[in-house]
Amino acid sequence: MSATEVSSASAEFARRQHSPVQRLQHQLHGKPWLSPLFLLLVAFLAFYIATPTFLTASSMGILFQQTAVVAALAVGQTLVILTAGIDLSVGAIMVLSMMVMATLARDDGMPGIVALLIGVALATGAGLLNGLLVTRINLPPFIVTLGTLSIFTAIALLYSGGSSIQADRLPDTLNFLGEGFGIGEFRITWGIVVVILLYAVIGFVLSQTAWGRYVYAVGDDAESARLSGVPSMRILLGVYTVAGLIYGIAAWILIGRAGAATPNAAPDANLASITAVVIGGTSLFGGRGRIIGTLIGALIVQTFAFGLSQLGVDQQWRYLATGVLVIVAVAIDQWIRKVKA
Repeated sequence: MSATEVSSASAEFARRQHSPVQRLQHQLHGKPWLSPLFLLLVAFLAFYIATPTFLTASSMGILFQQTAVVAALAVGQTLVILTAGIDLSVGAIMVLSMMVMATLARDDGMPGIVALLIGVALATGAGLLNGLLVTRINLPPFIVTLGTLSIFTAIALLYSGGSSIQADRLPDTLNFLGEGFGIGEFRITWGIVVVILLYAVIGFVLSQTAWGRYVYAVGDDAESARLSGVPSMRILLGVYTVAGLIYGIAAWILIGRAGAATPNAAPDANLASITAVVIGGTSLFGGRGRIIGTLIGALIVQTFAFGLSQLGVDQQWRYLATGVLVIVAVAIDQWIRKVKA
């Protein structure tokens, strides 16, 4: 018997010695999106039993439309958390970008496509700024983005004068992602289509490119990755910059979804994006997670909010449910990380 056959036989024997719980732990370690998928199915079933209108075509269309903005922000947040960082400025960057593009384009002041590009470029620059502070000055991501959260929020309020801009004052280009098409009573907006494309592109990049492998390596152990020849600082800088670009796209989606641009939009965007990523199985300690899990996590966050709303539950209890979800998700992540060979 060859050495390879002996090794395979030993591994198979060790696997059979594991208890059912240990085998589940191994499965979740390799496929962290399995547990959120199970939770999502349970949530759908529970809300369907509680309120039969939950699973109607029109309700599902509304649910997916409401999920689009959080899901888009969570893509950028996933990239950051995969590197063992965190971005508390996601909502502020999105709102600032939204107000800039809307203010520039309102009442035919500037072509919609130009205003859109400027807004997205501004969001990309904001992400770049976060990345420079983290990589060049070596500040903790939590502190950096906590500071830029306040800075970008203040700039958005000062720039817009605290006033909203309604859709009828904006060009069709900025309102476009709020439009869509129907399949029976199920309505899909172009914003949902853009979010799906975002997930497809970032999922491909993370799983099929060297840059994606480097992102995981930096999150797993930045120093070891550097010693292995991975340009850790450049990867980190790129992650925050790409995240900013995605937040700019999310701003465009938000205008279409809300039918207006307001500096007070999405006040819980930061919490919702982090919650979606963590519930989706991405480890807060970096280096482990899949983008498909983030999409499932975003659906879970919005499913609970939408389902509890249909049941007439107060907003405070919805926040409570979100908090419980986060704690449970982090506890499961800690348990999965203790997996033994």
